[in-house]
Amino acid sequence: MRVVHVASEVFPFSRSGGLGDVLGALPAQQARLGAEVTVVSPWYADITQPVRELWRGPLTVPGTVALEDVRVGELVQDGVQFLFVGLGAFDRPGLYFPDDVWRFTQFGRAVLPALERVGVRPDVLHGHDWQAGLVVALARLAGVRAVFSVHNLQYQGRWNLIDGTGWTGLPDWVYTHEGLEFHGDVNLMKAGLVFASQVTTVSPTYAQEITTPEYGEGLEGLLIRLTHEGRLSGVLNGLDQARWDPRTDADITPFTDPAGKAACGAALRAEYGLDEAPILATVSRLAEQKGMDLLIGALPELTRDWNVVVLGGGDPRLEAALREWDAHPRVAFAQGMNEPLAHRIYAGADAFAMPSRFEPCGLSQMIAMRYGTLPVVRETGGLVDTVPHEVGFRFGPASVQGLVDACAAARSTFDDRAEWTARAAEAMSLDFSWDGPTREYLGLYARVLSSPLRPLTGLAGA
Repeated sequence: MRVVHVASEVFPFSRSGGLGDVLGALPAQQARLGAEVTVVSPWYADITQPVRELWRGPLTVPGTVALEDVRVGELVQDGVQFLFVGLGAFDRPGLYFPDDVWRFTQFGRAVLPALERVGVRPDVLHGHDWQAGLVVALARLAGVRAVFSVHNLQYQGRWNLIDGTGWTGLPDWVYTHEGLEFHGDVNLMKAGLVFASQVTTVSPTYAQEITTPEYGEGLEGLLIRLTHEGRLSGVLNGLDQARWDPRTDADITPFTDPAGKAACGAALRAEYGLDEAPILATVSRLAEQKGMDLLIGALPELTRDWNVVVLGGGDPRLEAALREWDAHPRVAFAQGMNEPLAHRIYAGADAFAMPSRFEPCGLSQMIAMRYGTLPVVRETGGLVDTVPHEVGFRFGPASVQGLVDACAAARSTFDDRAEWTARAAEAMSLDFSWDGPTREYLGLYARVLSSPLRPLTGLAGA
């Protein structure tokens, strides 16, 4: 089976969050289980690895202006062929920009002809998030079976129809007969949902949540229809357990027992000049989706019983508030993303806060538990599917008080050292490997390949 993944980022070549982590781990595990796997992503200016150029030239795509000076590069790693599509729109430092809908329509138009130029013919194309939505649509129009994974429904790749229809090169009838138009906009997330043979999300609970108005981001009607047709399901993300392993982690003093973890805690206290109170930490994008405003609002209460360590960047208002709190003797804020520091925080903290308003899957809670750090999480999405009641501490509505109460329960349990140690041991024993999810995806691909292509009718107005 030849599987081609298409995504906007892939670790270790490009990464801003969980999407890159997934594309760094899932394809390699699929290759280990016998699939022929190719991953296609943009050839960003920041990629420093030794990519070998395979092809260069113009690409003519029906219905659109030709793409000039397209490059296709290759790097093979862990049994996976990584292909990088180089376009002028990506010749700038960084990953994402305000003109991304235009940039990723160019990328989307280039992927299939670029694959043809280098001789890669997928049995199944697996697109990830809105940046791959156009590729999924074009694949279906070309008779290629496609799976589409929603990693975060909030980001949809919308642009006005006047510009967007010209950029995509899709025929006019897909906007009318297939219902691709979305409130006067092109919507590339909807393109993936409409044209995929199967749609997945990154956790079972999130697959249910996005069929409701609260989480559906205006697409819940279409997602309900996909559910009724048996075309929407949730496959829980795994974790790269070799990369996140307290027994072998080169960024910390490796440990296997409570004494070793206590040494990591002492090192983190020394690094930030913290007192002997337990450490509550978070490593996160600073955004309201992640509930970071709730965490900041709770700090007056939390600092009574906890040291609080935050690593992250994002919303300037949240960053400014945390910089002010950084002067507090029990608060440490490190701005930006720093992977070695993240490892030290996961290893040295006692508890880990994730008060997310919604969380499609989340990897941080899995990493925390792998290091014996107990999660305090809101009951949503993948946090429900991964944090057992006997390990972590969960709360319901997204509120400052809910977070404060859950942290108070954690603090009370912390004083019962036998129970806390037992919870930590249980957390460290949980299996979050990619083996199970990978087999689910391979089974899904097999079902897609054995089923006839769905006719392109019936979704108008969805």
